[in-house]
Amino acid sequence: MSQIHPSSVIEDGAVIGADCTIGPFCVVGPDVRLGDRVELKSHVVVTGDTEIGDDSVIFSFAVIGEIPQDLKFKGEQCSVVIGARNRIREHVTVNAGTEGGGGITRIGNDNLLMAGCHIAHDVHVGNHVVIVNSAAIAGHVVIDDNVIIGGLSGVHQFVRIGRGAIVGAVTMVTNDVIPYGLVQAPRGELDGLNLVGLKRRGVSRQDITSLRAAFQMLAQGEGTFHERAKRLGDETESDYVREIVEFVMGDSDRSFLTPGS
Repeated sequence: MSQIHPSSVIEDGAVIGADCTIGPFCVVGPDVRLGDRVELKSHVVVTGDTEIGDDSVIFSFAVIGEIPQDLKFKGEQCSVVIGARNRIREHVTVNAGTEGGGGITRIGNDNLLMAGCHIAHDVHVGNHVVIVNSAAIAGHVVIDDNVIIGGLSGVHQFVRIGRGAIVGAVTMVTNDVIPYGLVQAPRGELDGLNLVGLKRRGVSRQDITSLRAAFQMLAQGEGTFHERAKRLGDETESDYVREIVEFVMGDSDRSFLTPGS
């Protein structure tokens, strides 16, 4: 049985899953769907067409599902879909999507959004992502699995951040980041590979060696960045390197951060 504090407002139409806990002074809108065992700590607002998956915890003063901060938004029906086992800390804001961006802001499973983060309209966040305090993710950004975004960082709209990448604190990211890339410095320089993350996930030494060689080729090889990536794809036997190649050759609205940029 769910526990709902009497000071909270649960509007007619809201769907509350089994064994949820809703603390004092929360507001849950009529089109909200909470999965099983979701916990809203206190003073949480969940509004709009918003779905939150099982076992997620949302901390005080977070606002989930509000309309986007986009002047083109005209009140169209858009939504937020959040997966299971997420931890959304104090003062986080997650805005609904827009018609021009596909209509859905989507967050996967097992993510940690630390205090003060902003997730804008039409953002897609994968699984096992950590976004550190006061980072701001602009509209239409795609963040793949196992990414870490450092505190006080900003990610420009339409940027893609590949799987396993890490962005240092106080960094402005204006271009796509390759999988397993390490980005730091105020203007977002691609400064190597996320070797610590690779080792923690048990990636073999052989694959790490292949990734190191691939990075050097991307940094210093002949031709354009895309030409170097294509040549890598023709030569490599590493699935990790192929993932970088496929990412580089994929559709993008932003150019890539390149080594030394």
